[in-house]
Parts: sequence; C-alpha cells; structure tokens
Amino acid sequence: MQETQHWQDEIITVNDHLKLHSVNESFSGALFELVMRNKSALQKAMDWPQYVRSEEDTRKTIQGNYLLHHRGYAKMFLILEQEELIGVLSFNQIEPANKTAYVGYWLDEAWQGKGLLSQALQAFIARYADSGQVRRFVIKCRVANEASNRVALRNGFRLEGTLKEAEYLNGQFHDQNIYARIIDKRR
Repeated sequence: MQETQHWQDEIITVNDHLKLHSVNESFSGALFELVMRNKSALQKAMDWPQYVRSEEDTRKTIQGNYLLHHRGYAKMFLILEQEELIGVLSFNQIEPANKTAYVGYWLDEAWQGKGLLSQALQAFIARYADSGQVRRFVIKCRVANEASNRVALRNGFRLEGTLKEAEYLNGQFHDQNIYARIIDKRR
C-alpha cells in the first residue's frame, strides 16, 4: 500500500517514564503475551479475548488497527511504562463530523491501582482536545464493571445515563453506563 510508506508512529509522552505509542506490528509478540497473561480477567469485561489464540491473531488485529489509526477512524495506543508494554488505550470509534470519540482501555493486572491509566488517559484526551479533532469523549462500560466506572468518574467524565441490556458478554445481556466529557477549546 503506497500510503502506508508515509505514515509515522505517534508517541504521546505522559511523563518521564510513561508514554503512549501508536500500534504497529513490532508490538505483536509483546501484546500477545500481555493478552495471554491477562486473558481470564479481560474476558470478564470484553468479548474479544476469547478469540486470541496465537501471535498471528494479534498481528492480524494490529494490522487492521494500524490502518484504522492512520486513516482516522479509530486510534489504538499501547501504554508503555519504562518501555514495558502494560496496556492499551484507544478510541474504538471516532465520529469526525461530530468530533466524538469512544474511549476504550485495559491495563495489565499487575499495574492496576497505581494511577497510570488515569495519567495516560489525561494525556490522551489533552492531545486530541488540543488538536481540535475531538471535543466529546465517551466511555461506555458495564454497570457491574466497578473499576471502569471509577476510571470514568476519576477523570472528569459525567454519567449521562444507563443503556438497558446494551452489551452482550459471556452469554448474557448487561446494562451499560454511558459517560462523557466535553472539552471545547473554542469556548
């Protein structure tokens, strides 16, 4: 593909030890290992981990996310702590006309509870709000996912409502909270 030759990796520096690096194939092995290490916990919150069975599965997913990232339909960043891959922070979907992006995230269990996800999320939001690409940031999470609900509230998101039986996970429908944070640099 001709256009991919000109694409550059994006790096968002959070602080002197934490950064976000846009997804690319060089992370396939490390991301596969991270998913495998956290698979049982991830499957409690998301559907996709059950389909990850090999590094090749991860590589193919990364290839698709790379294209979406650079074409502006989604953004997938890997969270690196001292160059160690510890999680993922993404816009799972971007609505350019509405300047709205849907935030997704997960962190290695060993790194949870240290404030790293919140630090990364704040830098991520600042980058896209400052650029004017996104003004409405949305987090949707199961009502029962207490940790994800706390992340949203701790980072300035406001609960806008609850969608009834909006998420199908592990054979059941679950209610989903929808949070938003609006940052309008024109005001």
